[in-house]
Amino acid sequence: MITALWCSTVVMIGCASHLVVPEALEAQLDKDVTFAQILAAPESYIGKRMVVGGEVLAAKRMEAGTRLEILQMPLDADYEPSWVKTESQGRFLAVHQEFLDPATMVPGTRVTIVGELTGSRMDRLDDVEYRYPTFSVKHLYVWPSEYAGDRRSGVSIGVFGGMGIGGDSRGGGGFGLGY
Repeated sequence: MITALWCSTVVMIGCASHLVVPEALEAQLDKDVTFAQILAAPESYIGKRMVVGGEVLAAKRMEAGTRLEILQMPLDADYEPSWVKTESQGRFLAVHQEFLDPATMVPGTRVTIVGELTGSRMDRLDDVEYRYPTFSVKHLYVWPSEYAGDRRSGVSIGVFGGMGIGGDSRGGGGFGLGY
């Protein structure tokens, strides 16, 4: 029984070991600024570092790095972007100073970014002018498509165990773990 609990603990720690926001950057974040505030007045927050995330809409290689157009999605406590697109508050641009092959950042790729707000940029979105908040990427986390939080179709793995106590009384117990 103790061995089973120890193994389960190791498995759970292994599943949660991905580092979305490095500890060194965590202390530099301004957690009081919301994406809605940034949209309303991006110039007021230039230089602020924050965690934003969502779904890549487009990636373009540029002379100064790679520009990602991202549909913002609210983040959960683990900084994972929501799956519900209607929860988005808008779009933003993130410039990664290093080369990212646009073929690896295809539309639908889910990302979490530690970024420093650099201002905004006006650009066309369909038939209208749209003001995109712009971020300089300090850290980029790409969510694997096979991540356990991925709620789309695919293979799922589960680990389960059980224990029962018999006799004249109706006692019993159980243990289960799924991810």
